[in-house]
Amino acid sequence: MRDAVLMPVYNEGPTVGAVLDAVRRFYDGEVIVVDDGSNDETPLVLAERRDIAVVRLDCNCGYGCALRIGFDVARELGVSRLVTMDCDGQHEPAHIPQFISALENGSDIVSGSRYLPASGSVGAAPRDRREINSTVTALINEITGWGITDAFCGFKAYRVPALSRLTLTEPGYAMPLELWARAWKAGLQISEIPVERIYCDRDRSFGSELDDPEARLAYYLRIWSKALEVE
Repeated sequence: MRDAVLMPVYNEGPTVGAVLDAVRRFYDGEVIVVDDGSNDETPLVLAERRDIAVVRLDCNCGYGCALRIGFDVARELGVSRLVTMDCDGQHEPAHIPQFISALENGSDIVSGSRYLPASGSVGAAPRDRREINSTVTALINEITGWGITDAFCGFKAYRVPALSRLTLTEPGYAMPLELWARAWKAGLQISEIPVERIYCDRDRSFGSELDDPEARLAYYLRIWSKALEVE
């Protein structure tokens, strides 16, 4: 099987080099970085690397859009198992081999959870993020019966053939909710493994109106409901 790590990046100049170095300490396979139209030093940092494949987007298309493009690239490369992680220092690369191994339990998607008993923590989660995560996670479990504990962790592993069964269209931060809905409707097998809850930047912006917690929750619920309705 061919494995790869996919990292969507937008204006992560201060952290992207160190995160990629950390990834290489634990993983020596294919690394795909989708630069989502960064306008800081991120493109310069990535251009200096010879150990990664970079997809450079001319403009910022959104977190979900960058992930979808990365999924397509992974399929074109013949990747069978794909790990996704963020490049802001909040995902510990040491877990990459665990994610790949965890797919051997029959799961189609292995999702990291920052809220399992074995999950460590560095810094406190902002209250609004914790409350929104709890609300949305409970709603997902009510519909699916999965019993997951963390709806929003971007640290995941996928069987790419199973991922190819999902039609994903949401370009923004709510794409993971669309993915959960489509995965449930497709009958995919889901599991979780513990990862650290790391918050280095409590003031990180979601952009414009989504920094308002009520607006952000309404957006998430709208995308979740829409994804459940589409056949």
